[in-house]
Amino acid sequence: MIYNRLGRTDLQVSRMCLGSMTWGRQNSQDEAFAQMDYALDQGINFIDTAELYAVPPSAETYGASEKIIGAWFKARGRRDKVILASKVSCKNVSGQNPPVDYMREGDMKLDRANMIAAVDASLQRLQTDYIDLYQVHWPERRSNFFGKLGYESGAEAPSTPIEETLEVLTDLVKAGKIRAVGVSNETPWGVMKYLQAADKAGLARIASVQNPYSLLNRTYEVGLAEVSQREDCGLLAYSPLAFGVLSGKYLGGERPEGARLTLFSYFTRYVNDLAAQATARYVQVARDFALDPAQMALAFINQQAFLTANIIGATTMDQLKSNVASGSLTLSDEVLQAIGKIHRDLPNPAP
Repeated sequence: MIYNRLGRTDLQVSRMCLGSMTWGRQNSQDEAFAQMDYALDQGINFIDTAELYAVPPSAETYGASEKIIGAWFKARGRRDKVILASKVSCKNVSGQNPPVDYMREGDMKLDRANMIAAVDASLQRLQTDYIDLYQVHWPERRSNFFGKLGYESGAEAPSTPIEETLEVLTDLVKAGKIRAVGVSNETPWGVMKYLQAADKAGLARIASVQNPYSLLNRTYEVGLAEVSQREDCGLLAYSPLAFGVLSGKYLGGERPEGARLTLFSYFTRYVNDLAAQATARYVQVARDFALDPAQMALAFINQQAFLTANIIGATTMDQLKSNVASGSLTLSDEVLQAIGKIHRDLPNPAP
């Protein structure tokens, strides 16, 4: 397993990170335990969760993934072997929110009261004294994320200033409740504002950016990749298989029993016509070079210089084992050229 430095911290994280958003919804506690046991045995020391999870979110499953991880820590006693990441949710002023008004009575700001309440509740569910990487799940201000295109300027409802949010995160570091801070679903402007605020006021510096990145969505390469490399805040790539689409299992309109997009058909971000065309071509490249399509898609991400960790998720052990095995795959120049040709023809069909 390859390990990368998390930002400018002293934390070394595995290049592959185990995601947990299905735990407590699609996966039982026993299945999640088996995934964590296997991942650690394979050298993965990085686990990512959020107060929001499981996904799709609901009041009934709020915090379920964190509770499962906490139960695993208690049962296995391996907290010191894990770099644990979690996230705080907020209410975006432009309305790009999952239906989560059950959190903190719907008053989800990135201010002191809300963030302290959120981290304390996460620590309790996780049955730990500290979180290694605490991330802002999405911006509170007007911004584009979750695939939204076309920025809408103009008047907007007040939101917590980034400087204020970072001050609270810094105090949480000083209190020992978190060790490092990060952002998620952020823009180049947002990342730079966090970095500028840290430099200006001596506040905690963000160590990572957790954003979507896959063969169907390479928008991170425009702007954010340069920021990641020049400012030492690398990408934690989520949805690297585009909800499993890049495995090829949904091609031709197929909906395998128990698969994520079969169970939750309203997740349409990665299944438009252009995405299907691009996926078919990527799958064909994999077959032409005798590669597994999902492993090829993950290996492409693993080879990016701006990457800190690739967040893999699985609902079966076979999927997890295949995903982990992609860590030893290096794509040839010929494969990369074929991938590049498709990207030029059908760039970012599912941003």
